[in-house]
Amino acid sequence: MLEWFATSKGQILQQQEAAFLQRSITVSCKQIVVQIGALGWENDFIDCSLYQQFYVMDDEQDPWYKSKVLRGTTVALPFKSESVDMVILPHSLEFDRHKHQVLREVERILKPEGKLTILSFNPWNIYINLQYMKRREKHTPWIPGLVSRTRLEDWLRLLNFEVELAAGFNFDATRINSGHAEGRGQELRVAAYGIKAIKRCYHLIPLTPIREYQQKFAMAKLINIPLEQRQYDKDS
Repeated sequence: MLEWFATSKGQILQQQEAAFLQRSITVSCKQIVVQIGALGWENDFIDCSLYQQFYVMDDEQDPWYKSKVLRGTTVALPFKSESVDMVILPHSLEFDRHKHQVLREVERILKPEGKLTILSFNPWNIYINLQYMKRREKHTPWIPGLVSRTRLEDWLRLLNFEVELAAGFNFDATRINSGHAEGRGQELRVAAYGIKAIKRCYHLIPLTPIREYQQKFAMAKLINIPLEQRQYDKDS
């Protein structure tokens, strides 16, 4: 994948994705940002001199030299529960065999209202599939395990994530579709897509039994005074 990003089309896609990541990182400089999977061009979208708690976890690739590198497995992330403010998954989820477990781990380490940004290749793009088959390693599947944007959004909703922003990227260097991803009629042209989601925490309010309401009446309203007595009291 890193070799393909060095090609002409890969450079165009890299610029678009870097601009999307740069706009998606909205946390403060003192908060914790974790990137799962190194790209090598982290300096294009984040300034590590400002984000002192920016960590990149990867067992094979090396990130930008100013990043803090962690070694670990994606199915058991080396972070405490609800301790991270933002997680970035740049083209790492689609090549992982345990996609559901990775998303569950991300949900575990994220704080309430934490941010999640995902970059993934489009499985319906013919060019992306041909490039994978051309560059795939031995003993790997012929068809990549890419996930469509709609399916990934459904998985996120099951984990109480709210999709805030979606974008589709093609090889047009002057166009980035933010706000909403491409329609189904143009999905074949989209090479990759980006999703920004927020972890929502919904607190259930337990229902308590309603007590029986007992009506209370004033005693004066219950006394029936005869008409003659009322006329006598009026004259006196």
